[in-house]
Amino acid sequence: MESNAGNHKTLSSEEEAAKAAIRAECDKLAKAGITFVAVHFDGYGDDGATGEVKCYDSEWYAWGEHEPGNHDASHLQEHFETLVPFGYENDCGGFGDVVLDVNTRKLTVERNDRFEDYTTTTYEV
Repeated sequence: MESNAGNHKTLSSEEEAAKAAIRAECDKLAKAGITFVAVHFDGYGDDGATGEVKCYDSEWYAWGEHEPGNHDASHLQEHFETLVPFGYENDCGGFGDVVLDVNTRKLTVERNDRFEDYTTTTYEV
């Protein structure tokens, strides 16, 4: 599993099993013309939602940029959800994607965190 920032973490046994199950599907996905499989997650204020796993036959993946194909990968839903970063829904929440590049057999977890910035000014009157 890779991250854009070069951060590599040790995966739990559940995450390793999910990664192995997803990679085991790569040949079938490639034969079906699928280039990317992804799940989008979004959280805010201690509430979060994970979308359905979707398959794409595009040259690149970016959430919301391409229409998903008709290939059914719902049997991979649980495996992708296992790789969604823990705590993404806390506080202001985070969002991102778990993406499988079928051709390179690489899984990428992209997480973006929201934050709130407050400034308080006190004046004597």
